[in-house]
Amino acid sequence: MSRSSRPLLRQLHNAFKPSRPRCPSRVLTSAVNRTTCQPRRAYASISAADLQFGQPVYETHPHLLRPGEITPGITAQEYADRRAKLAASLPANGIAILASSNTKYRSGAVFYEFHQEPNFLYLTGFNEPEAVAVIQRVGSSSDYTFHLFLRPKDARAEQWEGARSGEQAALDVFNADESGDINQLHTLLPPLIAGASEVYTDIAKCSGFGLFFRNQDAPPNEFQRMIKDSKVKPLKPLMHDLRIIKSEAEITNMRLAGKYSGRAITNAMRQQWTKEKDLAAFLDYDFKVCGCDTTAYIPVIAGGSNALSIHYVRNNDVLQDGQIVLVDAGGEYGGYITDITRSWPVNGKFSDPQRDLYEMILKVQRSSVSLCRESANMTLDKIHQITEHGLKEGLKSLGFNMNGDAMDVLFPHHVGHYVGLDVHDCPGYSRATPLKTGYCVTIEPGIYVPDDERWPAHFRGMGIRIEDSVCVQDDNPLILTTEAVKEVVDIEALRD
Repeated sequence: MSRSSRPLLRQLHNAFKPSRPRCPSRVLTSAVNRTTCQPRRAYASISAADLQFGQPVYETHPHLLRPGEITPGITAQEYADRRAKLAASLPANGIAILASSNTKYRSGAVFYEFHQEPNFLYLTGFNEPEAVAVIQRVGSSSDYTFHLFLRPKDARAEQWEGARSGEQAALDVFNADESGDINQLHTLLPPLIAGASEVYTDIAKCSGFGLFFRNQDAPPNEFQRMIKDSKVKPLKPLMHDLRIIKSEAEITNMRLAGKYSGRAITNAMRQQWTKEKDLAAFLDYDFKVCGCDTTAYIPVIAGGSNALSIHYVRNNDVLQDGQIVLVDAGGEYGGYITDITRSWPVNGKFSDPQRDLYEMILKVQRSSVSLCRESANMTLDKIHQITEHGLKEGLKSLGFNMNGDAMDVLFPHHVGHYVGLDVHDCPGYSRATPLKTGYCVTIEPGIYVPDDERWPAHFRGMGIRIEDSVCVQDDNPLILTTEAVKEVVDIEALRD
């Protein structure tokens, strides 16, 4: 039997836990077919389809997940690979500690849609609040122990809040080696910290869930007191090194997010909208109808001079005939996003000045996208410089006086950023790093012309940005968002 055809559990065991004996019997038929030794579970096997979990698993949601997947497109094997890579980057007997996101409340008991902390999701696939993961390297070997502390099953709480996965699922579904009740964290964490050579975490610098990690400006909280005598180092650089290069599965998810989002944006271009909020509502709906799980970020729906504000998100103005509407919006699939901006005439036809400015920006954007390949030996900063030069020359040809601070006024933002689980993925990762195969970035030149006599009259009040999400490959960039049309002839043909 080939390695790929073995049960996934055995692949995980052989690849990452070679020194541990396999348990003699199954206790749960789950999405990953994990075998666990739990003496308290001596009764007959239970199908996962008959249980309730805090997130979809294959047995309960086969329309969302394939066998072996923890989240859409990402298998238990890939999550284990990620943890193994992190463990290998830790010193002997080092540990990494990560906390899930909080449930955030807008007022009283009214909560926002839950969004998992990206590093925590990247390593665990676990999509509930109030959880802590500990990755513990065993000596200097390649072995590690994965601890997942989470909310226990609670029938009364679940009646109000929906199902929780619970401690047994941490073992059976999410492949933790050890699980525990998050309410006992004050007794579960200290032994792990005390036995660690070094502690890698970012929790002490930001809000985690609950009072255990919260209120960093107050006197030292319980977690800070636990680690005060430990050698603590930031986890973020290690996580960035893991996350910056996307796997094939991640790129597939991002391509799906780009395809579904792009189709929705093109569908929006087919209609004439009279209000920004109506266009925003359509995109929110159509992202999901086309295949996305949700929207990736609060969109920019900016008609006319509203587009001069880069992050205009009020989206409550009227769209006037003869204006350009700038739409920066995207959907999320399987936790991954693509970032798209398109600008088009509200009435479906470009005026001559609109076309001239738009086609100049599009020409520069195409050229900058073509540089997103490893063989070009480019960085995002270098692409920005090239883009800026191209825009400057293009604006000169359109009659703009480009002396002084003209470029800072007309093109005030960077041409791109990294993209993945976050809209601005791996925040803080250097834009001066040479782009490698598997990096995913945005390329988004834009020109924003204030209503000022310094600029040619027929361009004043106009804001145009064109943005695609791109995966760097060796010789040819993979554009993830091609379904959002951007050629003038294609945009205008949508209303014919």
